[in-house]
Amino acid sequence: MTDHRIQKIKDSVSALKERLGDFTPEIGIVLGSGLGALADSIENPVTVPYRDLPGFPVSTAVGHKGNYIAGYISGKKVLAMQGRIHYYEGYGMDMVVLPVRVMIMMGIKYLFVSNAAGGTNFGFHIGDLMIIKDHINLLPNPLIGPNLDEIGPRFPDMTRPYDPSLIRMAEKIAAENGIELKKGVYVGGTGPSYETPAEYKYFRLIGGDAVGMSTIPEVIVARHAGISVFGISVITNEAHDDYAEDYVNDGADVVEAANAAAAKMTALIGKMIENL
Repeated sequence: MTDHRIQKIKDSVSALKERLGDFTPEIGIVLGSGLGALADSIENPVTVPYRDLPGFPVSTAVGHKGNYIAGYISGKKVLAMQGRIHYYEGYGMDMVVLPVRVMIMMGIKYLFVSNAAGGTNFGFHIGDLMIIKDHINLLPNPLIGPNLDEIGPRFPDMTRPYDPSLIRMAEKIAAENGIELKKGVYVGGTGPSYETPAEYKYFRLIGGDAVGMSTIPEVIVARHAGISVFGISVITNEAHDDYAEDYVNDGADVVEAANAAAAKMTALIGKMIENL
């Protein structure tokens, strides 16, 4: 008997293929908070709203449009998620990772993930780009439950969740193009409340450089399937542990900061895709 999760993935893949024909993407891209501008660099785009796919979750987060966009970057076939699904929206983990699993079953070999994050590292500032070199997962693991054997092994290795060769490529391209990059560990929590000052301090003490509410479930299912992953965060606020009494974290400010960094991110990821 086919696992209902596999059937849901296959049904969505079939519906997507009806819209895209024989288009087989090489590269999947997840465009995070305020980073949808990268979609503008996709040539010959075909947009498929999530709502048009059977049983698909709908993105409700600020700044997330909820579309697949298929097309070309530097002559490479890409399939981008313009808006992701978050656990805090009330969806189960199977639904959170469904869009990435659909991209995997569509044939991607690489996954680029991006997000907006609060910088817990005192050396990080608003607008910085941070290569994700590793992560700390405080979200439910999307692989809990019966293993999907036709996708990957029961206990996938996570020694190198983010591909070292892609990180080296990013650093080389950034150096050649005058793009300053940070590198650090991303902490993923459930949200949707922003973290307290004590939590920010805790994340720093356990080795986290930036914190957000997404990305890690997508990375886990990609690595489960043997897909190479590159991750990058835009630091949209400085998540420190001593604030003025009138300070507040504001979602609109996060999107604005992410948008301001979009040009650098677009240039970097575009060059990386060109070099694959």
